[in-house]
Amino acid sequence: MQTLGVNPSRHGLEHHGIQNVNQTFWNLGTAALVENAIRRREGLLAAGGPLVVRTGQYTGRSPDDKFVVREPTTADRIWWGPVNRPFEPARFDALYGRLLAYLQGDDLYVQDCYVGADPRYRIPIRIITEYAWHNLFARQLFVRPDWTKTGEHVPRFTIIDVPKFHAFPDLDGTRSEAFVVVHLAKQLVLIGGTSYAGEIKKSVFTFLNFVLPLQHVLSMHCSANLGAQDDVALFFGLSGTGKTTLSADPHRRLIGDDEHGWSDSGIFNFEGGCYAKCIHLSREYEPQIWDAVRFGTVLENVTINPDTRVLDFNDGTLTENTRAAYPASFIPGAVIPGMAGHPTHIFFLTCDAFGVLPPISRLTREQAMYHFLSGYTAKVAGTERGMGSETKATFSACFGAPFLVLHPTVYADMLGERIAAHRVQCWLVNTGWSGGPVEVGARITLPHTRAMLRAALEGALADVPTATDPVFGLAVPTACPGVPTEILNPRATWSDPAAYDARAADLAGRFRKNFEQFEQVAAAVRDAGPRLS
Repeated sequence: MQTLGVNPSRHGLEHHGIQNVNQTFWNLGTAALVENAIRRREGLLAAGGPLVVRTGQYTGRSPDDKFVVREPTTADRIWWGPVNRPFEPARFDALYGRLLAYLQGDDLYVQDCYVGADPRYRIPIRIITEYAWHNLFARQLFVRPDWTKTGEHVPRFTIIDVPKFHAFPDLDGTRSEAFVVVHLAKQLVLIGGTSYAGEIKKSVFTFLNFVLPLQHVLSMHCSANLGAQDDVALFFGLSGTGKTTLSADPHRRLIGDDEHGWSDSGIFNFEGGCYAKCIHLSREYEPQIWDAVRFGTVLENVTINPDTRVLDFNDGTLTENTRAAYPASFIPGAVIPGMAGHPTHIFFLTCDAFGVLPPISRLTREQAMYHFLSGYTAKVAGTERGMGSETKATFSACFGAPFLVLHPTVYADMLGERIAAHRVQCWLVNTGWSGGPVEVGARITLPHTRAMLRAALEGALADVPTATDPVFGLAVPTACPGVPTEILNPRATWSDPAAYDARAADLAGRFRKNFEQFEQVAAAVRDAGPRLS
């Protein structure tokens, strides 16, 4: 076995059972990984320098193919069910054995990195990949180490990512040829059968959602930024609701775009990079992300002219879930390392396909916990396998149920405690539709959403009178600088008020039905939801 690269760790691949591989490329830099990816025909270099790759049939996560090994030391802590499907230890060992046999004679790429900007909670990780571009993805997304010290790197958590190795469901106990199997006791994840690199990122997040709450750190699926007065804002939301776009604000400094921890001293980014959706990306509306698309950035499934190498961000032929992965340093003024104090504002972003929620509303602590546990939004086409072109309403606990390991109430209780302790103002923001449902209304414009967020952050809404939504009980501002008054009241934007009432009642019923799984929470939280006559 030939080892190439930058200061390989003395904790070698033999500790993972990997032997007899051809060449191991260890801790290669960005330029070398781009060269390897192009040499191996894994992607094309686009005009401006980004690497454009294809992920095949899997253009999004495959949540139905994720499993967690059920073994005695962690079994009583796991939130078992559709999110965390149990996998037998014996089947894991057999699958791992077959994967190790497959790797013999192959070339492998290794990145030794960290997760966690805060040194107190930083965890060493290792990403072992079959593709050079997957290794570049990991290098751009996670916290980079001091390369002069990687010889001493001992990972606490390892991912082995082998897209060309397919499972046999009848033999391996998987659902399909694709699999993501998390073994918390062994601190190991096996990924195969899918080339979608987001599985790597979210596997690390899944692990952090298990270990950090046990250290009294709230793990959160949110973006974060910092204002001129050192005021921190958090943005919760599922893919497509605007976490990355809205946190990349030219008037504020980006802390991180997707995953953070909240400790007793403040918040910190888990990652060192960003993973932005880039369908319909434009310089006008998302200038920071636009300028981040350059050499070193990985573009997944973005259309490229093979002759001119010009990109077309408006072409969703392959998927609406086109992605750009780049280091946070590509965003001007980003907070590096990604650490800051306690938040002053929390925004829950929901893409309401029904068109009935107000574009912005103020929440009490109990309402914040209710909407955090509900996690209502609309899944945007292409984010997950099998979504097709349809937009579907969904509820995802903590705005990130696919990545939770503990019961959602664990995270909600921690959030409620921190909101109270630090007197955080919470808001519900609808980045979805107004004037009707998705097939009738129009999506709330990005400039209007930005204006509402800016008003909230700058205190311009603090003394504005509010009207109470009769169905959802939300405190809706009656005016907002830079926003037409008529769009603040969603019912007034519908041409048929009776149709609005029917839709609102239908959505309220969905909220109530979904929340039945959380009947164990405090009565004040249960009662903070929508009201049904």
